[in-house]
Amino acid sequence: MNKQQLAAKIWESANQMRSKIEANEYKDYILGFIFYKYLSDQLVQFVTKEGMTPEDIKALNEEDADTVKYIQDNLGYFIAYDNLFSTWIAPESDFDESNVRDALSAFSRLISPTYKKLFEGIFTTLETGLSKLGESAGKRTKAISDLLHLIKSIPMNGKQGYDVLGYIYEYLIEKFAANAGKKAGEFYTPHEVSVLMSHIIAHELKHKDTIEIYDPTSGSGSLLINIGEAVEKYAKSKDSITYYAQELKANTYNLTRMNLIMRGIKASNIKGYVPFNCCYT
Repeated sequence: MNKQQLAAKIWESANQMRSKIEANEYKDYILGFIFYKYLSDQLVQFVTKEGMTPEDIKALNEEDADTVKYIQDNLGYFIAYDNLFSTWIAPESDFDESNVRDALSAFSRLISPTYKKLFEGIFTTLETGLSKLGESAGKRTKAISDLLHLIKSIPMNGKQGYDVLGYIYEYLIEKFAANAGKKAGEFYTPHEVSVLMSHIIAHELKHKDTIEIYDPTSGSGSLLINIGEAVEKYAKSKDSITYYAQELKANTYNLTRMNLIMRGIKASNIKGYVPFNCCYT
């Protein structure tokens, strides 16, 4: 199954699963879980490269202060084994809605102080919206479980993984925007417009050694990403590009942060404010 087919399959199922929930709201839940899966998988990949065995990973918990700090220093956050996405969907898992609530609460508590601005509050919309996924705990547990199993096949590693993940994220945003009507303008710039603007801007900036890109109404972050990818063709390094994003609504700004992080952009290159001494071309 290619990325187009996988994206279409996820959208079709998600659109049916959302039932009476507005598309503009449901997008925050599915995209939030996709992002949590990304962070969870990144942590597993990191500790595996560091020499941890599957048994070592099963022992990951926040009581091990040295390990927690080491992972925080490298990733900016820590997720215990019990809260990993892969643990939730394991065949032997006795998954419950409370697992998600506990995990999101723990995530907020275990963000590295250095990465506070990048990650703080990023799951607030998902956390507060869980109650809308069902009238009872049992129904919410089933709805969440169905969502988790729907997105479990999205690859999250390597360049190919970023490509597929990024495509699916943008595909879902575009589809939810089409179903959200006038509300779509809050978080989505049409792809064709975004690409055209990106090429024009990249051409103007091609002789610069360092690039600072600012979008004061960043929405899902797709315009920033398209400009970044276009500029990358001329830049000496992708790390020479800094992204500044702002949004009026917190849930929309969260989409920007998630999108930028999942594209493999360094945390130090993602800014949520605009310094007064910056000058943008």
